[in-house]
Amino acid sequence: MGQDVFEITVNCIKLVLIFLMMVQAVPILVWVERRGSAFIQNRFGPNRVGPLGLLQLLADAVKFLTKEDFAPDKAIRPLFYAAPIFALIPATLAFAAIPMSVPLEIGGYVFKIQGYDMNVGIVFILGVSSLAAYTILMAGWGSASKFSLLGALRASAQVISYELALGLSIVGIILLFGTFNLTEMINAQQGTLSFKAFGHTVTSAYIPNWGIFYQPLAAIIFFAATFAESNRLPFDLAEGEAEIVAGFHTEYGGFKMLMFFIGEYGHMMLGSALMIIFFFGGYGIPWVTVEDVRQWAAGLSESATTISVITTLVHFLSFMIKFVFFLWVFIWVRWTLPRFRYDQLMDLGWKTMLPWALGNTILTALVIYLIS
Repeated sequence: MGQDVFEITVNCIKLVLIFLMMVQAVPILVWVERRGSAFIQNRFGPNRVGPLGLLQLLADAVKFLTKEDFAPDKAIRPLFYAAPIFALIPATLAFAAIPMSVPLEIGGYVFKIQGYDMNVGIVFILGVSSLAAYTILMAGWGSASKFSLLGALRASAQVISYELALGLSIVGIILLFGTFNLTEMINAQQGTLSFKAFGHTVTSAYIPNWGIFYQPLAAIIFFAATFAESNRLPFDLAEGEAEIVAGFHTEYGGFKMLMFFIGEYGHMMLGSALMIIFFFGGYGIPWVTVEDVRQWAAGLSESATTISVITTLVHFLSFMIKFVFFLWVFIWVRWTLPRFRYDQLMDLGWKTMLPWALGNTILTALVIYLIS
């Protein structure tokens, strides 16, 4: 956590800020989704409460907070009330391990722009985020409702099925970069395309050194699997209103329902951040290295602290631009593609994505072995 009281305090504040950032991003994403869907469907969207409907978020918050708190008579209350609380935890814990910029150096201290740094960041994130399946089962079983239980079973089966393809798609990236550390992966994608093969160095001045150019199939599989993991269209069978009322959260309302929404959007943010880190250079800037940015900042100021602050802010802005883009893709896909049937969803996960992910892993291992 730190070497003295000041460093420990700052690191604790970072954890709180990351949590608040995720929570505050949810109403903004809801507004963007409602306005974006309206734009795609050629209608207005929320436009009555405040300019451009921005105060609709406040009205929704008041509605959620003032709704009656109820539980089914036969509900298992400890599970029923614990499920929405635990829905927030997996995505928040996992997102805190995401490096969002280069470290900030101030007064002899080095503060990493993430909640905590781990050498096995990928293992931690996959392990923690997979706990979301338990919150789904808790909600379905604790509600004592057949609709909720059916939705929970469908959702948990979907999450487990696509976790296999998602995990295997990352193995190729791990083999490529030779590390589980997320920061080291980002550093390996700096500058322009460059790799060694059969004793020769292949370079390109026009292509960024991003993971997607080495693992395009893994990128497609991983991104598709993140939609299934976050229960987003076209993989929202667990919440298909036309089939099973509303899924595992049928019996929830008010603030508890809002907590499920925050958890879902949290997994969207996590999936977008991981997509950026594995395949799009993380907080890196295309064709530019961290040292290039630092030298540019040195031309603006001679203060070491100012140079570090500028470098950190520039890379944080780079991360956020990519982050916002992929969050928009999540919204765009939801209002563009139709929902799968459940048999199509399971066939895609087990008969298509899993074999392709396994084949990509084997091929990557063979190529690395032959050219090394």
